[in-house]
Parts: sequence; C-alpha cells; structure tokens
Amino acid sequence: MDLSDAYANGPHIPQAETYPPRWAAAAAAYRAERAAQGRLRSGLPYSSGAREALDLFLPDDAPRGLMVFVHGGYWMAFGREDWSHLAAGAVARGWAVALPSYDLCPTVRIAQITRQIAQAVTVAAAEVPGPLRLAGHSAGGHLVARMLAPGLLPEPVAERIDHVMPISPLADLRPLMQTGMNAKLRLDAAEAWAESPLAMAAPEVPVTVWVGAEERPAFIDQARWLAEGWGCGLVIDPQRHHFNVIDGLAHPESDMTATLLG
Repeated sequence: MDLSDAYANGPHIPQAETYPPRWAAAAAAYRAERAAQGRLRSGLPYSSGAREALDLFLPDDAPRGLMVFVHGGYWMAFGREDWSHLAAGAVARGWAVALPSYDLCPTVRIAQITRQIAQAVTVAAAEVPGPLRLAGHSAGGHLVARMLAPGLLPEPVAERIDHVMPISPLADLRPLMQTGMNAKLRLDAAEAWAESPLAMAAPEVPVTVWVGAEERPAFIDQARWLAEGWGCGLVIDPQRHHFNVIDGLAHPESDMTATLLG
C-alpha cells in the first residue's frame, strides 16, 4: 500500500505555498528585533558540522528556564532560521529559547539526527540554568519525544526536563517506509522501529501531545497512538491544520504556550 498521500500535508491545506514565505518573514523580523536588543546569540555551535548550531533567544531578565524548539520538515527541510518567531511566546514569559538546526536526509539518517538533537539539547542546557521544556513540530515532535529515551541525554540534563510537547508528532515511523519519501529517508524496518517513540517505554516526565483537528487522519492517528501508548495528555486543537497548529508558540497567552510553560 502506498501511503504517500496519507502523509502529504501541503496538497490538503488551502494556500499551502504561502506558509513558508510567511514563516521566513516573521522569523527574520523577530531575529532582527531580538538582535537589536542584544538578546540573541546566533549560531552557537553544538558540534563541528555546518548545520550543527543553534540560536539562543534570551528574555529581558534572568531566564526562568530553557525551552528548546525542534523544527519539522520530515527531517528533509528547513533550518532554525525559519522558525525564530516561535520563540516569542516563551521569551515574553521570561524563558530562554534555543532553536537548533540539524543535518537533513538523505545526507544523514534519522538516527543520526536524533543524536544531533541530543547534543544540541545538552549544549543549550549548559548555557541556561533551571528547568528544561522541549517542544517540536512534526519530525521535530518525533525528535523531542526521542529525547526521553533512557541514556540518550546525560543524566544531569535529562533530570532537568519537566515537560515535553510533541506537536503533530511522528510516533511510529514504520508507515513512512510505504511513502515516496523513503527514497530519501532510507528507513528500514529495524531503524523505523528503533527510532519510533512508540517503541519506547512510557516516560515519567509529563508529556502533552498536541495535534490539529483538521490535520490529515494519519497525523491524528500518530498523535493518539503516542498519547495512548505513553498514557499522557492529548490535545486536539480545533480548526488547526498541520501548518498553523504551531502558531500558538509565538504568543505568550496562547493555550499552547501556557500548557507547555505553566
């Protein structure tokens, strides 16, 4: 069975082509604003690769803690600079926010990206004391969920995580082997299951899975599978699809930001 259409978002979202330039414009404006205020540390390396770097947005006063946001794009697209505006909600509430880039498939495999994000979280955590909150969208939702695997993060870092929000996550990667994307993802059965959050034991850290009510049925299924498998919270956000479900992170008073940061 070919599941390519089941996991295709753009063809099912009105004016989908307008979203990336809008994201880029909003991100550039927010970066410029925080840089002008001396509250952006751009391009901090977490390893030696060209894309192994993160941007750290700082609040006006001492941070209450650190939020890390990991972007999506099916592990094949985008970078940290496309999503800077999503730091705005947490920064306005007094949190520092780190946004890492990572290498993309097919240059690397998903398992390598998982290890890159673990290194990025570790380096970012060394920059900002206090509690850690992780959020990620789509492929990024998969990656932040994977951070809860035992032994993936150093214990002192893992102990600081007190809430994780996978947004429209990919929890079981096995269906992706039946899509055209797998020509670049190169998933086989072993890696697909090993990299699936659904294969992990339920974590003790509080988790809220968030998904849009107007998303593709496959993504609603993925969110439900993870919430049921982990016995954690599930929010199905009304009138939200895969491209606008993340908008709440840009606003300090949104339900999404309030749920993540308390």
